[in-house]
Amino acid sequence: MNTAPSDRVFSGSIPQFYQRYMVPLVFQPYAADIAARTAALHPAAVLEIAAGTGVVTRQLAEQLPAGAAIVATDLNPAMLEQAQTLGASRAITWRQADALQLPFEDQSFNAVVCQFGYMFLPDKAAAFAEARRVLRPGGTFLFNVWDRIEDNAFADTVEQALARLFPGDPPRFMSRIPHGYCDAAVIKADLAHAGFTGRQTLETVAFESRADTPRTAAIAYCQGTPLRNEIEARGAGMLEQAVNVATDALRARHGAGPIAGKIQAHVITAQRSA
Repeated sequence: MNTAPSDRVFSGSIPQFYQRYMVPLVFQPYAADIAARTAALHPAAVLEIAAGTGVVTRQLAEQLPAGAAIVATDLNPAMLEQAQTLGASRAITWRQADALQLPFEDQSFNAVVCQFGYMFLPDKAAAFAEARRVLRPGGTFLFNVWDRIEDNAFADTVEQALARLFPGDPPRFMSRIPHGYCDAAVIKADLAHAGFTGRQTLETVAFESRADTPRTAAIAYCQGTPLRNEIEARGAGMLEQAVNVATDALRARHGAGPIAGKIQAHVITAQRSA
């Protein structure tokens, strides 16, 4: 899978739209899920990778004991700034970091957690190896990735609508990146290549995504993700037109609102055995 530099750029107003629209639309239920799984491990020190605007971080702050240390990182300063502005229920160590070059000592954490981040990285196995490096023996690596786009109703509808708007050069960010790393065999092979040769589990988890109107969901995808970068690269003034086309498609498929659609992801755990 090829990644472009713009695929990892969450800048400008994207973090604000991401937090306002995408978090409640698709990220909140999985944040609660992955935080509960992390809390069940009773870790003393947790590293979160690709924290974004802090949706998982805030859940970890609520669900982990007060004595558990939480370090939340992200590549994009604008996302971290948004996360810090929102804050959490207790002290968090926020730090900019690239998952491919983590600025932490070996064996520093009992758990490494990442929600929907690894799909964006050009070398997944290398990033997994970095996660393993900073884990203590017996520690747990816990992350999730989106399943294929066909199993995620709103994303699929938006991408198909934009393909009709731009037939000669359809924006494929959603299927290429967020929904482009969903093959269980590939994920497990990358983990093994990174040194996770012990117990691994992959569980497919589905929830229902809800929006008050089709336009809310259209704005979420077109303006709250790097899909916006692809749309704007196709011409000045195309963003509003893309939102309108996506809104019409969502309305045609899901109704006038409130609307609901399936979302589905894989949740993966791997232990560092030594």
